[in-house]
Amino acid sequence: MAAAGAEERRGAAGPERAHSSAPGPGPLSSLLSRLPLAPAPAPRRRTASQCKPEPPLLRTSKRTIYTAGRPPWYSETGAPVDEAFVIGLCGGSASGKTTVATRIIEALDVPWVVLLSMDSFYKVLDEGQQALAARSDYNFDHPDAFDFELLVNVLRKLKKGKSVKVPVYDFTTHSRRREWKTVYGANVIVFEGILAFANKELLKLLDMKVFVDTDSDIRLVRRLQRDIMERGRDVAGVIKQYNKFVKPAFEQYIEPTVQVADIVVPRGGENSVALDLIVQHVHSQLEKREITVRAALASAHQGQPLPKTLSVLESTPQVRGMHTIIRNKDTTRDEFIFYSKRLMRLLIEHALSFLPLKSVTVETPQGTTYEGKRFHRQRITGVSILRAGETMEQALTAVCKDIRLGKILIQTNLDTGEPELHYLRLPKEISEDYVILMDSTVSTGAAAMMAVRVLLDHDVQEDRIFLLSLLMAEMGVHSVAYAFPRVRIITTAVDKRVNEEFHIIPGIGNFGDRYFGTDGPSAWCDSDIVDC
Repeated sequence: MAAAGAEERRGAAGPERAHSSAPGPGPLSSLLSRLPLAPAPAPRRRTASQCKPEPPLLRTSKRTIYTAGRPPWYSETGAPVDEAFVIGLCGGSASGKTTVATRIIEALDVPWVVLLSMDSFYKVLDEGQQALAARSDYNFDHPDAFDFELLVNVLRKLKKGKSVKVPVYDFTTHSRRREWKTVYGANVIVFEGILAFANKELLKLLDMKVFVDTDSDIRLVRRLQRDIMERGRDVAGVIKQYNKFVKPAFEQYIEPTVQVADIVVPRGGENSVALDLIVQHVHSQLEKREITVRAALASAHQGQPLPKTLSVLESTPQVRGMHTIIRNKDTTRDEFIFYSKRLMRLLIEHALSFLPLKSVTVETPQGTTYEGKRFHRQRITGVSILRAGETMEQALTAVCKDIRLGKILIQTNLDTGEPELHYLRLPKEISEDYVILMDSTVSTGAAAMMAVRVLLDHDVQEDRIFLLSLLMAEMGVHSVAYAFPRVRIITTAVDKRVNEEFHIIPGIGNFGDRYFGTDGPSAWCDSDIVDC
């Protein structure tokens, strides 16, 4: 793309730019005279690097809810498609990169945008380097100050839609905090840093490269304000560091990388013309990547035999009798809940029989031995697809002691008809667990596939995922089994048909509404409105 505002940039890069880095007479001196000479005693506002998801959020005391959903990032085969679009923002220190990133995110108006800052990837300093940093004698603007290997690995995983752990750097202590942030894949990733274009492997991951070009005087004043007010530094230390490290690093490592930029943004966040160009280009790229999963699932796998990974609870007279009750539209809510819970308990017990067991010998109270079985010591984690899948948690905790629980909220976008991921809370270190994924009903399999994809992106092994549902349609069984052939699918019954509204026929109705006593319509996707 052509550089936006090229004339303005040439004007800003004129002769005065070469000698205006240090304080002198004129407007710069006026600005500097208003700066405090010592660190402000007020609490510092930004002392740690920022790496956080940026969709609209609803935060409560215990959880964070995404109020705009992430659409499918995989095909009907379950494979990830079209990696996230990555915008790289480069520019000198205090050039306004974060402001430009924020303006781009606001103008894009798309859910699930990740803002990743290069500030998070400073290397851990040893004692000698810590002492130098305390005296403003450590060069934080040199490429050697950054952990590029970790940065490339993190950005590569994010681009593929996977979750990552991102370090948090504390600028007051010049060290990484103990707790790292968990960041999830997104539609768009905005990556900003002073050396964002300085590494060849990093450049390969950037779909769009933007250089933020701001006058050196303005950058110096901004840096003084930030480091004094927010990072507890003094004027002398900031200027010393600027002249010794920041200015030479900009001229040697940062400014030359403007040549690889697709677009140059003079004046940073004030340049609305350049920002509009960026937003238009990203929107056009996202339109090309739109995915319609449910329509593809509805027309696939017809007439195929049921997969071997499917296990259906034996249809005993007792099981069939309970199905008769919960399928009857005239059944009262109390009876519906009671017999649903009985079926859930039987389903959970049946599913546990597929976990790996080892032979053991125990001694009985009578002093004799008994040859038995015992579950290997791997952990079991239950994950419910909200809201109807949450009804199965009680049956799971009743038979599995000390089990950990996670939740995934998937809703239907009423405009596109596609499932969207809105909320995610998984236990830590889930990758080695056996995961029991619970949903009340599965129709097309779209929501179940999205939930499985989330688990895989958190490095859960496919053959350790058990999908449990009270009722499934053949279409949903085929969709999940085709996309994820090693996921075990376990249910109490399989119905053959799905109607034009993607409801299972003969089905069970809207499980969530019947169980919770609510009346549709709503935008829930799992078992409500559309049995996804």
